[in-house]
Amino acid sequence: MKGPIEMLAEADLRRHADLWISAWNARNIDAVLASWAADGVFVSPLAEKMTGCAEIRGADALRDYWASALGRAGGLRFVLLEAHADVARQTLVVHYEALANGSCRRAVEIMSFSDGRQVRGEALYGAEWPTQVANGEGTGRP
Repeated sequence: MKGPIEMLAEADLRRHADLWISAWNARNIDAVLASWAADGVFVSPLAEKMTGCAEIRGADALRDYWASALGRAGGLRFVLLEAHADVARQTLVVHYEALANGSCRRAVEIMSFSDGRQVRGEALYGAEWPTQVANGEGTGRP
């Protein structure tokens, strides 16, 4: 019999956003995957462009996809804009800027958790524009 389901607190979910940004900025795929369930599902229009399928299933497939994506995204850097946690639904929405290859786009990642593990992620992307240095912050905000 399985024990009680682990519910992540708001602080845990928000901390996950910070760790997720840091892991991507360090190009550390193992750290990005550390919170994922082995059978987690990730959905992204960029995955569809790269693989022909918008849905990536399982930690091993995610590792392969993200390793390939990092190879194409020179100088990838994420800037956290905001994170919204819904404890009751065990959902985290991370709003960030993705800077790579001289361009920037705003993005939102919707992360769903079950028993303390990420079981689903969906990435949504805005338009791309040339990277500009705004107020010395290095973000692409126009």
